[in-house]
Amino acid sequence: MSMSSEQERWKARRETQRRQMAAQERKRLLRKVLVISGAALIAAIMVFFIYRSVAGPGKYDSFAQCMTEKGMVMYGTDWCPHCQRQKQLFGKSFQYINFVDCDTSKECEDVGIESFPTWVKDGKLYEPGLKPLVELAKLSGCELP
Repeated sequence: MSMSSEQERWKARRETQRRQMAAQERKRLLRKVLVISGAALIAAIMVFFIYRSVAGPGKYDSFAQCMTEKGMVMYGTDWCPHCQRQKQLFGKSFQYINFVDCDTSKECEDVGIESFPTWVKDGKLYEPGLKPLVELAKLSGCELP
């Protein structure tokens, strides 16, 4: 066997190996791109849903606005667990409720608030405690969505 034919076979094997390694490297690079793209897509979807839940309108916006327009006021505190639960029932729509924090307002004393949460409409104090939205709808005369 001549030296040049052996060198040619060696060069051919080397070229085949180089091509195989290049193909493997392209596959690795493609996998990385796919993984990074997938992670970016998942992150974008999560951001979209988080933003949508925070930025969009609340389920009870019109109901809460109606209650405020009809003179309903909730007296409570930030540390009261029943007040926190009452706020949670409204979700982000609570921003439309006329809420008086009795830790920072003398108004609670003036109105005669003794327990939390207490709902008041036109000077009438209702029984304190957590109220279901259906009951608040009856007391306020507002319609639930």
